[in-house]
Amino acid sequence: MYNLKPLISKPYMMIKELQIRPFARPLLVWIVGIVLQTVFSCCAYSWILLLFPVVVLAASGSVGSGRVYFCYETRWLWGAVFLSLLLFLSIQKTACSQFESVSEYEYPVSALSRWAREEQQRLLEPIAKLNLTDEEKTVLATVTVGYRQAMNRDLRNRFSVAGVAHILAVSGFHVAIVCGFLSFLLSFLPRNGVGKWIRYLLTVVWLWAFVAVAGFAVSAVRAGLMLTLFLTGAALGRLTERYNIWAASAFGMLVYEPLYLFDIGFQLSYLAVLSILYFQPRLQRLLKIRNPFLLVPWRWITVTLSAQVGTTFLCLYYFGQFSTVFLLTNLPLTLLATLLVPICLVWMLLPAGFPGTEWLQAVVEWLTHRLLWIVDSFSQVPGAVFSFRFDFFTMSVAYGMLLSALLYGHTGRSRYLFVLLFLLLIMLLVRVIGNLKLCGI
Repeated sequence: MYNLKPLISKPYMMIKELQIRPFARPLLVWIVGIVLQTVFSCCAYSWILLLFPVVVLAASGSVGSGRVYFCYETRWLWGAVFLSLLLFLSIQKTACSQFESVSEYEYPVSALSRWAREEQQRLLEPIAKLNLTDEEKTVLATVTVGYRQAMNRDLRNRFSVAGVAHILAVSGFHVAIVCGFLSFLLSFLPRNGVGKWIRYLLTVVWLWAFVAVAGFAVSAVRAGLMLTLFLTGAALGRLTERYNIWAASAFGMLVYEPLYLFDIGFQLSYLAVLSILYFQPRLQRLLKIRNPFLLVPWRWITVTLSAQVGTTFLCLYYFGQFSTVFLLTNLPLTLLATLLVPICLVWMLLPAGFPGTEWLQAVVEWLTHRLLWIVDSFSQVPGAVFSFRFDFFTMSVAYGMLLSALLYGHTGRSRYLFVLLFLLLIMLLVRVIGNLKLCGI
């Protein structure tokens, strides 16, 4: 007798994963539509996609005597209808975004954007009074509320060499700090009943107020969406699946603006989070650490390594350099930024002359001094960065190799190992041919 259990369990597990991650497939279809419209400009031909839903609806109506029947056996058909409509909408929405991006018409600034800009400027006013250099004031304004207008290229390059450029962009790290600080401030409220909903509403409102003041940066909006979905699920008492939250937030952002897909911040942010979600728990289990004083640094190290694995090839494609000291700088600078962001925001919001503001100002100045000193120290280390740029083809092959390696490690099937070796051979051949061309051979 043949054991049919693996044959039965595998489709069941795939269906189960789709059930707990319902946004994964719509996200993939929406991305396919964006790419198709961007590469082939197929907006005019996308109307053909509506023929399939029309035919299915007409056929089901005639078979069912004028009624459309939905049953378990035909679920795949209605799923195909939904995905076809979704692909059509993705292509059309992308075409509209492309038209708006090249249009010379200037849209008026929304009231929300105007308020956010005014609040950002108001929050930045106290920074001018600090006993800091101009560079330190620029770093502080950038780290806290994402004001990067005064940031020069040399200063950005020093953070990049030190491997902590992400600190300069208001991202999930900053939003998570603010969310954690808000949860701490509201911890006195009851966890049940009306208190739970008051705490939830206050946290979400202040969280999005920070995202707005930070200029609605793509990475900050992504973090705000993910945390809002997580907090909503927790408030409703629902189990939240992390990959589904990731896919739902990406889907929502791309529905709002399909061209976000080609934004560097969007790509780095979502790729880093996906890499952390996958690799960090696995790296965490490599060492069994029970000492809390060692566990927290180990978690930061695993998070840093996980994000680096997923974004290295993309960074080499866009920036052409890789920091060799990122592990040494991320832990101390992350700790300093974790303290600096909430303390500085509280100091900014407090009125002048409020008791304790002098102490907070001294702490903000000291933390800013230390942060920039560490960056400058490590950015001057010999060999702190090496330059090596990937083209798009090399980057795609590198990610293909990474995916093949993960699939081989997960399934143990040799075909993924063959794919990995084949992609490696292609990359080597391309490099050899490129070097021969440079030598004039």
